Amino acid sequence: MSGLVLGIETSCDETGVGLVRIDEAGASTLLANEIASSVDEHARFGGVVPEVASRAHLQAMVPAVHRAMATAGVRPRDVDAVAVTAGPGLAGALLIGVAAAKAYAAAWDVPLYGVNHLAAHVAVDTLQHGPLPPALALLVSGGHSSLLDVPDLAGPVTPLGATIDDAAGEAFDKVARLLGLPFPGGPHIDRVARDGDGTAIAFPRGLTGPRDAPFDFSFSGLKTAVARHVEALERAGTPIPVADVAASFQEAVVDVLTAKAVRAARERGMETLLLGGGVAANSRLRELAQSRCDAAGLTLRVPRPGLCTDNGAMVAALGAHLLAVGAKPSPLDLPADSSLPVTDVLVG
Repeated sequence: MSGLVLGIETSCDETGVGLVRIDEAGASTLLANEIASSVDEHARFGGVVPEVASRAHLQAMVPAVHRAMATAGVRPRDVDAVAVTAGPGLAGALLIGVAAAKAYAAAWDVPLYGVNHLAAHVAVDTLQHGPLPPALALLVSGGHSSLLDVPDLAGPVTPLGATIDDAAGEAFDKVARLLGLPFPGGPHIDRVARDGDGTAIAFPRGLTGPRDAPFDFSFSGLKTAVARHVEALERAGTPIPVADVAASFQEAVVDVLTAKAVRAARERGMETLLLGGGVAANSRLRELAQSRCDAAGLTLRVPRPGLCTDNGAMVAALGAHLLAVGAKPSPLDLPADSSLPVTDVLVG
């Protein structure tokens, strides 16, 4: 089934609205991708403040929908379905998006699809590289570091591993703060690290021992090791080599992420590895993943950086796939679930 889907994303601090059209052959086309970010409002706190994010979503939602419709050159009567992130995420932020999606779906008399934020990060790749074959997905963001077996976008998704403490994105933010870099930390560490030596400091690689969970992640110990290294230099009155510390920290993170992802793909017999989530925009992660996939004979798929961060296009892309395969829509009393498990691609 072909159709036009409006996607709404409000799981954290970006108000995202996307419009995606899918044709009878299953090819998706991105028509609009509007994002209103409240990151500047959170920067002075060094992290996202849930109440601030919720208020920002409330103010940005309707204007973002209007801009998306205008950019795509479509009218409400052209929309065939509405998709929205139902979880996981910040409870208050999710509620704004879910309430808006319900209102639009009811007003326009179209189906509503409440979808999983993590599955949407996988689906967005179809907008750039076409239909997705069975794949091993490595999703890395501020709140998640997960390895998923994805045989089909509509599910079921099998979780293979996840972080047991800090997610990769959280670690980037905390280390950036230690180094005096702005929030969010990921882009700034990536930028500074380009002038540093990733082998300058031997930071630890968490959960890489022979008896450790092979596909789980831990970055708390790495964050602590960076903090102790910086504190030792400060006590000694030695200038902190910010570029080398950033590069060595970044190398430790991407080394573990890519090694475990490639190992999981090979053990599961997958031929495709997909990177998704905000941290997938990191240049060193993309570079090392490509190198290791080439060596292992795997096909690497990574959306362009603008599609890696939270956005409405990814939600619309997943909604378009669900519409095309005839998935049963969500009810209008769809709840927002801040702890929605990754196995639930569609909330029924």
